[in-house]
Amino acid sequence: MNLVIDKSESQELLIARCRQKQRQAQHEVYDWLAPKMLAVCRRYINDSNEAESVMISGFLKVFDKIHQFAGDGSFEGWVRRIMVNESLLYIRKNKNMYIEVDIEQADSEPDYTKAATHLDTEDLLALIDNLPVGYKTVFNMYAIEGYSHKEIAAALAISESTSKSQLSRARAMLQKQLLANEKLEHLKHQGHGKA
Repeated sequence: MNLVIDKSESQELLIARCRQKQRQAQHEVYDWLAPKMLAVCRRYINDSNEAESVMISGFLKVFDKIHQFAGDGSFEGWVRRIMVNESLLYIRKNKNMYIEVDIEQADSEPDYTKAATHLDTEDLLALIDNLPVGYKTVFNMYAIEGYSHKEIAAALAISESTSKSQLSRARAMLQKQLLANEKLEHLKHQGHGKA
């Protein structure tokens, strides 16, 4: 007789134990999700210590509100949403966020077809991390978390057009950074060929 453990069933049991405030179960959920959730918080908050602090307060909220998780959809997705909301709350509380209200378009749009297609994830995350806070927040919410402009506008208390403008500017800035990196790489390779 083969015993097969259903992963979703074991997650359901773990969640049920968390609902009963069992510390061991909470510890297991933390160990399971903390690395991913720290990465979520870190995408919004530059300072690693602050991001970890926000993640911890997010987990406190997860365990406090776990009875609200109805089991519809992914538990990890539910936790991720809490982490995003905690990160946004941190940004608002610390007034680090500057969302531009004007909707001026850039004079020239960069040529997206010229960007390097072989950028690794770590390099891309570093480029995103260098964006101004407002651009980075909207870019993360839209491009990575999958929020709509309407949801972003509501969460950040801005207009949908401002959200769209911030996303456009974030993309343009990322594109300029990608093109600059590509030129540097090209110059490095040319320099090595002459030696």
